[in-house]
Amino acid sequence: MNSTGSRLHVVDALRGFAIVSIMLLHNIEHFDFYYFPLFLPGWMKILDNAIWKSLFFLFSGKSYAIFALLFGLTFFIQSNNQEKKGKDFRGRFAWRLIILLIFGIINSSFFQGDILTLYAIIGFFLIPVAKLNNKIVFWIALILMLQPYEWINFFISLQNLNIKISDPASWSYGSKMEEYVTGKSLIKTIIGNLTNGKTGVLYWWWESGRVFQTLSLFMFGMLAGRKGMFEISQANRQFWHRIIIISSILFVFLFIVKHGISKLIGNNVVSGQLLAIEISWLNISFMLILVSGFIILYQTTLFHQILNIFSSIGRMSLSNYIFQSIVGSFIYYGFGLGLYQYTGATYCLLIGIVLTILEGYFSLWWIKYHNQGPLEGIWHRATWISFGKLSIKF
Repeated sequence: MNSTGSRLHVVDALRGFAIVSIMLLHNIEHFDFYYFPLFLPGWMKILDNAIWKSLFFLFSGKSYAIFALLFGLTFFIQSNNQEKKGKDFRGRFAWRLIILLIFGIINSSFFQGDILTLYAIIGFFLIPVAKLNNKIVFWIALILMLQPYEWINFFISLQNLNIKISDPASWSYGSKMEEYVTGKSLIKTIIGNLTNGKTGVLYWWWESGRVFQTLSLFMFGMLAGRKGMFEISQANRQFWHRIIIISSILFVFLFIVKHGISKLIGNNVVSGQLLAIEISWLNISFMLILVSGFIILYQTTLFHQILNIFSSIGRMSLSNYIFQSIVGSFIYYGFGLGLYQYTGATYCLLIGIVLTILEGYFSLWWIKYHNQGPLEGIWHRATWISFGKLSIKF
């Protein structure tokens, strides 16, 4: 990622941090298969519960938000580099998204919760706004962040207070997961993940407001790139200090509101709609705390070397993300070791830490001899493949 001729190492490290946090969270989830062994001793169940709540509090809904923000930043950097050469990157970006979709389908074969397919689809909506000025992009992103669809549902629910609440559509797909995840057949697992599993995930993204939130973060990441917010400077340092203060205050306020909505509003339909909106904002506020805190600490002498450990992992984030899905499904699913039957959050966290260390050492070794990760290299070469006279213009 080159913006001004020098690599944004803090972005590599931040992306690596997101990959590691995703790795740990996915492990305690058994890679989307929620199973809690009953035979574990009481003290371990207590510890499992504490670890589960802690990791979900820290990373659930936040790590993917970091990824989305950096996705938009990367789009700007690549577009800006091509613009300096007098080229329009949007056509290539569309082709790049198609390649990402293929990677996502491969990853979804092992892990139904894959985000690459969703990013590839939602990423197409960046193309029509890429040439708009900052103010227009900002307001579009802000409106999307406010969750307009959920607000429409909220006002509809106010007119139908006695309506019966039905379970979200995604739940019915999640309940079918056991049929193929616990089995011994890799083929059935792949088919189940790509059909039942992926459909359920698509429904869940829509129900949880992730679609609007992700596109909003793409745009905010693009704006951050335009403003050079991730470059090292005194002005940016002050900016991130302001962000961490504002986002901390906002998080505390939203956290208090979250636990009071159900009590203040007796109707479950209305409170449910508000809660979905509120949780979306809560996750974004905490994500900003993580991002701004990481950037501030990265620029200090004391923490720079520690946080820079994540850099090599971040430079090959695509490879590491798919790698952890394949290895994780083998560890926990029935076609592999089937450890979902025996591991609670404590054991899973230990497994996740070991996998993270192995991933870190592999990334460090690979980057020592290559400029990109193995899948990043394929993605790059495929992006710039020659189409002869064929060109896509906007």
